[in-house]
Amino acid sequence: MIINYLLNSGFLIRDEKILLVFDDFEDPAGIVDAAYDKGDFDRLYIFATHAHFDHFSTHIRAYAPKVTRYIFSNDIRRTKRVKIFPTDKITYMKRYSEWQDDLIKVWAYDSTDVGVSFLVQTPSSRIYHAGDFNWWHWENETPEEMALADKAFKKQIKRMDGMEADVAFFPVDGRLGSSQELGAIDFVAQTKVKGFVAMHRVDYPLWEPSQEFLAVAKDIPTWSPIKPGEQRTFDGEKFLED
Repeated sequence: MIINYLLNSGFLIRDEKILLVFDDFEDPAGIVDAAYDKGDFDRLYIFATHAHFDHFSTHIRAYAPKVTRYIFSNDIRRTKRVKIFPTDKITYMKRYSEWQDDLIKVWAYDSTDVGVSFLVQTPSSRIYHAGDFNWWHWENETPEEMALADKAFKKQIKRMDGMEADVAFFPVDGRLGSSQELGAIDFVAQTKVKGFVAMHRVDYPLWEPSQEFLAVAKDIPTWSPIKPGEQRTFDGEKFLED
């Protein structure tokens, strides 16, 4: 599995002859363009977890001629931006819905913000992309707001108990300060993931997992991309720098 960082929560994943693009709102290094132009793939699936500007952009319309399927969260259906996309190539997914074709299967989980998160099964791997699902514990919130956020996160993470994935992409947002790892720690504790990629970290330095995170994650390898275009190959045990 070859993974390229686009920006924010955006990633391109090559799984054999399948290309999976997640939350490509901006691609400064031109990674998706280059892969699209090269054309050495059989299927191209483009995912958008929700309509926020830093997750969904109309520039991905340019890939429509070779797109197998656009898989969007249901909230995107209500935006004006989506009207330029070919409707016959879009699948909208609500929380806890499923979709599949002859090659991949997709499960949509709930988010603690807008939209959904995705679990994708390909013939050889499972990939989880959280979108904006996280334990959003802002330092300036009231106790009541914190309690609501805690309840929403714990309700969803309970439904994900034991979920398996080869690689999981999850927010470790530096704006949360001392709480940036709260959601990540609970996520790796409740699920069975083989590799963890930190995202939603634009303008923040390399994330160094805390001892608290490591105590829960144990030997799960992590990757904290910073520069657009960074690439890693995940071999099931570690992220290899090319």
